[in-house]
Amino acid sequence: NNRTTENSRRRTITPYRTMVALQLANQARTLTLSNPVARLYRSIAKELPRVMTIYDIDIPLPEARDAVREHFRKNGHVKDDRVVSMLIETGYMDLEEALLQHKQRSHLVRVFTGTVDDVGTYRKSPGPDASIDEQFARN
Repeated sequence: NNRTTENSRRRTITPYRTMVALQLANQARTLTLSNPVARLYRSIAKELPRVMTIYDIDIPLPEARDAVREHFRKNGHVKDDRVVSMLIETGYMDLEEALLQHKQRSHLVRVFTGTVDDVGTYRKSPGPDASIDEQFARN
């Protein structure tokens, strides 16, 4: 009897959620800025060097910024406030997923270049006749 009251008390104190919302998307939902699209763009531009380093993407930073800018321009015609807020929230979620390493390298390369280069994944692989020093060298 004492055990059942303890279990029911525990359930009421800490409810479990089936999905955990991402923090950046929640912050974007609560912010009331004059230009939230520009704020999202600045956040992405600020974190872009970190994302490029985390995923070891060999694209020049200005080219990656141009690709991000092009994605913003694709949706520049959208005027409905509900759709704009949904796109902003999706942008923040994608940024946070990239920072938390929930995406794969090929996903981001496809965003930046439009295609995935299979040769680039093998650029640091040592050849079959490489010495033991070359195999363990960090480049």
